[in-house]
Amino acid sequence: MNVLGTDWRIYVGKLKWTTLLLAMMVISAVAQQADSDARNVTSSDREHTQWVDQVMRSISTIKPGMARKDLFRVLVEEGGLSTRSQRRYVYKHCPYIKVDVEFSPSDDQQNESPNDKIVTISRPYLEYTISD
Repeated sequence: MNVLGTDWRIYVGKLKWTTLLLAMMVISAVAQQADSDARNVTSSDREHTQWVDQVMRSISTIKPGMARKDLFRVLVEEGGLSTRSQRRYVYKHCPYIKVDVEFSPSDDQQNESPNDKIVTISRPYLEYTISD
């Protein structure tokens, strides 16, 4: 004897298919919205991207072998602890864009010299300002 009957099985089967169809519609709508958001790049977004590109190109002009004084075209010293052989610099127009630089002394003096040679320069990175 079948208590639930054939109608109950048909109802459950339709419910499964309806739930699956509804889930697929929701997933499709979310995917379309994400795609639409990705295409809605504003002119402000493009300007920001161009500015970041310009900053990266500007910082990339500083190379190992150049003198400490060459950094000051695009960077300024950041506060905080440093030594003659290493110092952190920030981009002139944004104190959150930073690089770490290692130097080789150009003479036997203890103080930094504008002629100290750059040994390494890190990739630019973002960090909040440090002050003394």
